[in-house]
Amino acid sequence: MVQTPLELIEIFLLRSKIYTQLNYNSEFPDPIEGLNYDHYDGHSAILFVKKGGRITGTCRVIFDQHAQLPIDKNYSLDHLRSNKRIAEVSRLVIEHQSSGLNQEFKLLTKGVYFITKQNHLDASISVIKRDHFKLYNRFGGFRMEASFSTYGELDNHFVITSWNILEISNFFRKLFLEESKQVA
Repeated sequence: MVQTPLELIEIFLLRSKIYTQLNYNSEFPDPIEGLNYDHYDGHSAILFVKKGGRITGTCRVIFDQHAQLPIDKNYSLDHLRSNKRIAEVSRLVIEHQSSGLNQEFKLLTKGVYFITKQNHLDASISVIKRDHFKLYNRFGGFRMEASFSTYGELDNHFVITSWNILEISNFFRKLFLEESKQVA
């Protein structure tokens, strides 16, 4: 997790760079050109991966305070709040040259798992491209809460998911938690 102001600035720079490449600027604008952040960063666990001395991947886990998460702008999570402690995973960006399950993605996902577990959350909520749901579903415990042909200013198919880590699959245990035995 972030421990210095310089790490935070490097994370905001990486977010801005990746969101610019993806044309996500209209939905997630930079308050200061080249720095992508918002007020949710103040009550988030911000995770990052460093490779070769620089940050190459990051995401944040936003703890649900005052029943307000970024997703609430486009979709109400009240049906989940009534009986669950939730957080939102957002601003997942990875600077990589290859596709597939790279090391940054594995480490960030593992970090989300442990934050969810340590904070006794019932589910982590996220917005992902519909095409990515098949992969996430292999983790076990993923549910599709809603599907959209657009999301805010973004013109693409997205889904809102919830992840119950108590239902993780053997695939997730082996690949992400590096457990050698299958656990029932």
